[in-house]
Amino acid sequence: MVSRAQKNRPNTTVAPWRLWFVRGLFLAVLVGLAGKLMVLQIVNMSFLQEKASQRHVRYVSMPAHRGMILDRRGEPLAISTPVPSIFANPRLMDASDPKLKELAQLLRLDPAATQRKIKAKSSSSFLYLKRRVMPDVAKQVMALEIKGISVQREYKRYYPTGEVVSHLIGFTNVDDTGQEGLELTFNDRLQGAAGKKRMIRDRKGAFIEGGEIIKVDRPGENLNLSLDLRIQYLAYQSLKKAVEKHKARSGSAVVLDVRTGEVLAMVNQPAFNPNNRRGVKLDVFRNRAVTNLFEPGSTVKPFTVVAALASGKFTNNTIIDTSPGYLQVGRGFTVRDTHDYGEVDLATLIKKSSNVAASKVAMELEPEELWDTFSAFGLGHKTETDFPGEATGKLPNQRTWRKLERASLSYGYGLTLTPLQLARAYMVIANGGKLQAVRFMKSDDVPVSKQVFSAELMTTIREMMEGVVRPGGTATRAAVPFYTVAGKTGTSKRHTASGYQDGHYIASFAGMIPAKDPRLVMVVMIDDPTGGTYFGGTVAAPVFAEVMTGAMRLLNIAPDDVPVPAMQVAVQ
Repeated sequence: MVSRAQKNRPNTTVAPWRLWFVRGLFLAVLVGLAGKLMVLQIVNMSFLQEKASQRHVRYVSMPAHRGMILDRRGEPLAISTPVPSIFANPRLMDASDPKLKELAQLLRLDPAATQRKIKAKSSSSFLYLKRRVMPDVAKQVMALEIKGISVQREYKRYYPTGEVVSHLIGFTNVDDTGQEGLELTFNDRLQGAAGKKRMIRDRKGAFIEGGEIIKVDRPGENLNLSLDLRIQYLAYQSLKKAVEKHKARSGSAVVLDVRTGEVLAMVNQPAFNPNNRRGVKLDVFRNRAVTNLFEPGSTVKPFTVVAALASGKFTNNTIIDTSPGYLQVGRGFTVRDTHDYGEVDLATLIKKSSNVAASKVAMELEPEELWDTFSAFGLGHKTETDFPGEATGKLPNQRTWRKLERASLSYGYGLTLTPLQLARAYMVIANGGKLQAVRFMKSDDVPVSKQVFSAELMTTIREMMEGVVRPGGTATRAAVPFYTVAGKTGTSKRHTASGYQDGHYIASFAGMIPAKDPRLVMVVMIDDPTGGTYFGGTVAAPVFAEVMTGAMRLLNIAPDDVPVPAMQVAVQ
C-alpha cells in the first residue's frame, strides 16, 4: 500500500535518452573546440602568427655608435651621445585625443600642426614627431601614456671645442651622417653599420623593453687626427683677434709639421658653432684654407729666385738695377716698387720685396724654366688630402706667356692657390727640397715625398728669407724671440669677377721656424683688412709670431738664436 508521502514525492528519474543527449552535446562542444584549436594551431598557425606579428612585432634598426674624432694627443673633437627621439604610430592613434595637446607642448610643437600631421599619416605605422630630445622630456612624454607614442634611441653628434675646429671637422646631419669637413671625408670609417632588433609592442603601441637582437651593430672607427688642439687654439685666438682688429672680411691660417707633412692647425674666420648652426649662412661652412683661391702676391718671390739660381743664369752675387723704382713692361703696364732700391742682389730682392727686381729676373728666364719651378713647388696641383671641395688653383700655361705674364707671375699675380697649397710649397724649402704629401691623419709611416730641388739650394733660399724678418726686412713683426725665422710677406690687390678692387687687398705671410732646421711651416692669409693698414708685414706677420712663440714652447723645440753673453764673447 502506497503511503500519502510517497504519492506526493516528485518523480526525479531522468529518462535515459535525455542523459545521452546532454552527454552528446558536451562531446560535440569538446570536439568543436578541439577542431577549432586544431585549425588555429595547425591549419591557420602561420597566417595568424603573421597577423600577430604585423600588429605587435617590429624590426627596429639599431643605430651604430659613430666613431669619435680625436686630436693627436687623444683630446676629443667630435663624439656621439645617445639621445631619445619621439615617434608615433598613426594607425594606433586617435588624432582627436586631448592628450596630444600636452604632447605637442612638451615637444615645443604646434598642437594643430601635430594633429594634422598624424591625420595625414593615418595609414603609416611610423612617424617622427621630435628627434633628439632631452631625457627628462622623453620621460614626461611616456608618462602621458598616449596610445601609439614610443621612444627610440638615436645618437647626437657633439663637438666639445665648438667653433675652434669647426671648419676642419665639419658636422653631421640629423641622421649622424657626415656633411662637411673630415666628418664627410671619413664618413664610411666613422659611421659603422646599423644593427637590427625584433621588438614587441604592447596594446598601446609602445615597445616593451628588451627585444631580440637579429643583427649586432658595428660601431664606427675612432680617428686620431694629426691636429694638435693646443696649437689649434693658439691659431684660432690669434687669427680671430687679427681679423677683428683689422676689420677684415675673412682670414685663414695653416700650420704644418715639416718632418711629417701633418696638419697641426687649420683655422678660418669667421667661424661657426657646429653644435648650433641655426641662422648660419652656407658660405661660412667653407674651409677657406682648402677651398678659397687667392693671388699670393710677393710670397712667391722665393720661388722666382729658386728658378733664377736653378737656371744657372744668376748667382747669389748677381746685381739687378731697380732704379728708378719702376719698370715699363709692354704697352701701358708699369711694375712699381714702394721705394727706389737701386742695385740689389737676390737676397735683397727677397728682403725688400722688390717687384722690379723680380720682374727683371723672370724676363731673363725662359717661360718653361719659370713654369717648371712653380709647378715643382706643387702650385697648380691639389694637395691630395681628399678634403671636400679642395680647390686645385691655377698655374697658367707657359706657352701663352709674354714678358708681361712672366713679370706679373714673378711677384704673385696671374696665378691662384689656396693657403694650404702655399704652406705645402714652403714646406719644400723647409725640408730640403722634397715635395711632400699633406695629411690630416696622425701616422708613424714615412711620408710620401719627391726630391724636386737640391738641399743646398733650399738652404741658400732659407738664408735669404731670414733677412725678411730681420731689421730692414718687410716682416720684422714675424720675429720670434730666441729663434731664427725665414719667411716672406705678401700684399696683393683683391680680385673679383669685376676685376681688381682699388683700396682692397689680401695680406699674407708664409714662414718657417727654426730657420736653421725648420720644424714648422705656417701660412697666414687675411682677406680685405680695412683697419688702416693692409700690408702682410703688419697684418699677417704678427699672427705668425704669436702662434709660433707658443708652439715652440708647447713642442719643446730648442732655441737656435740665443744671444751669447758679453762675458763669453770676451773670453772667446
